[in-house]
Amino acid sequence: MAAMTRPLLNRRLAEFGTTIFAEMSALATRTGAINLGQGFPDTDGPEEIREAAVRALRDGRGNQYPPGPGVPELRTAVAEHQLKRYGLAYDPDTEVLVTAGATEAIAASLLALLEPGDEVVALEPYYDSYAACIAMAGGTRVPVTLRPHEGRYVLDLDELRAAVTDRTRLILLNTPHNPTGTVLTRAELTAVAELAIERDLLVVTDEVYEHLVFDDASHLPIASLPGMRERTVTIGSAGKTFSFTGWKVGWATGTPELIAAVRSAKQYLTYVSAGPFQYAVAEALRLPDTYFTGLRDDLQRKRDLLGDGLRAAGFTVYQPQGTYFITTDITPLGEKDAYAFCRTLPERCGVVAIPNSVFYDDPDAGRTQVRFAFCKRDDVLAEATSRLGRLAS
Repeated sequence: MAAMTRPLLNRRLAEFGTTIFAEMSALATRTGAINLGQGFPDTDGPEEIREAAVRALRDGRGNQYPPGPGVPELRTAVAEHQLKRYGLAYDPDTEVLVTAGATEAIAASLLALLEPGDEVVALEPYYDSYAACIAMAGGTRVPVTLRPHEGRYVLDLDELRAAVTDRTRLILLNTPHNPTGTVLTRAELTAVAELAIERDLLVVTDEVYEHLVFDDASHLPIASLPGMRERTVTIGSAGKTFSFTGWKVGWATGTPELIAAVRSAKQYLTYVSAGPFQYAVAEALRLPDTYFTGLRDDLQRKRDLLGDGLRAAGFTVYQPQGTYFITTDITPLGEKDAYAFCRTLPERCGVVAIPNSVFYDDPDAGRTQVRFAFCKRDDVLAEATSRLGRLAS
């Protein structure tokens, strides 16, 4: 048999190998290290929501294919959530689409809304699936880099404006932002909205950490700003808010035209998913406000616990306003390469973290940045900070 001369992998995906999350989680398993890399909680969410899923299974709700757009109960709950929290009114029948987590919502949105050659402006560092999804859609990513300033990462609005060309189709936002923990301000979002309207751009906004916002920061959906509802696809997820990341239940909201386009792509990806879990998430979205404030307060306390330990170990810590990640700089430790640092950290300290350099088009921009997840039990965080304390000596 003649040797194949053409690579097997589609050239659009050639630059993407195994995700950093899979690589570092495998490293944690192999070494027995504490995994503060991948962002998943180490405890389940509310017992009553888990029981709601069991009840749906036993009652035969969702065990067969659910409706393509999602079960009506969940679509209605998503619409109620957006109205109650943000004053955004969506028709659950035509303006809400349930997806296999936020990752599928992002993929379906970009596959639906982009043509080959379209440019997508994205805030970097960015979650790695953004780059892959843009590539699969045939688009070209144009990064606008968030940079450290006075202890937080900020958006340079002049750089954002300069990134938009006649080929730009949409802006891909993420706020609260993974991995930096930045929450875009009203002024920043207003500037983005004005630019989108002026240049007739679409916006796809990943808001999965909407309930994980700390201190004086607050989450503002860009779709709630004047002129933005009709050009924005807003993406949410149950995984981060309710600590059931394995259920993979997400959603997209937007105008009927936008959601119809996203649904056209989504139906050829998973078609449907997570039938019984959709009924449980519908109940979760209707939990009392005390649940959401309790979640926020608990994670803020965990943030402070890990942050204090990281500072004591010698890291520069950029205090996150949202998400459950802390970005640090390893320069004070005498280190210069985040990837090499993270590869050796399990052996040195028994802890796994993620090098932020993999989230940049230009790895030098994040060469010394390392991300830690704090969505873990207190005893796990305490043990991790104790181990990381070895670096200080």
